[in-house]
Amino acid sequence: MNAIRLLRRLALAMFLLQGSAALVAAEEEDLCEPFLNSKVDASLMASMLTAAENGQLYRINQESSQVGFCVDSQLSRVEGSFRDFRGGLALDSGTSSDGQAMVVIRTDSVDTDATLIKQLLKGDSFFDVENNPEILFVSTGFEWTSATTAKLEGDITLRGVTRPVVFDVTLTEITQASKDADKKILVKATTILNRTDFGMTSLTSLVSDNVRLCMSVEATRYKS
Repeated sequence: MNAIRLLRRLALAMFLLQGSAALVAAEEEDLCEPFLNSKVDASLMASMLTAAENGQLYRINQESSQVGFCVDSQLSRVEGSFRDFRGGLALDSGTSSDGQAMVVIRTDSVDTDATLIKQLLKGDSFFDVENNPEILFVSTGFEWTSATTAKLEGDITLRGVTRPVVFDVTLTEITQASKDADKKILVKATTILNRTDFGMTSLTSLVSDNVRLCMSVEATRYKS
């Protein structure tokens, strides 16, 4: 490890332990910022920074990605999305089982076609955005099931409740017109959550307990 990399690592360690943004280079601060303040274990943060240094970290492009959900009710299917989310995916080369993913979603960015439903979702019966501003996902396991599909295990924290979850994932490389363009991948991930597990117990006779969470994420390889 050269001297510059060693100094960067020391700065990162001090940042994670002390929480002082002034101790980290600007790009590292930007990389870590959504997951600070004890949201994520320091060792996992360090592993993501290692992946960034090794060219194995892909950061979500919010503008070209979608995070959505749907749930059935007796009246119709309710579909919604979140407009504000950040995170990344660390992938080893080949078909290694090494991998790490972190995503944070701002609950107040929830959106639907109906204003009344959107306000209901923001209220304390559902996402309770005033008291629970974020949804956090941190992976605990990653396993390739084929050259392009994988199982992504992790913990999702919603309304202050943390539950295990498994995403079915498909990953494909996005072909670039220029050989000099940054490498990009498309990640599609789906899972089903039981909303009552997270304290969303309102309207159980009208709205299904099963909520399908879907992500279609374009991510760009991070350059340190």
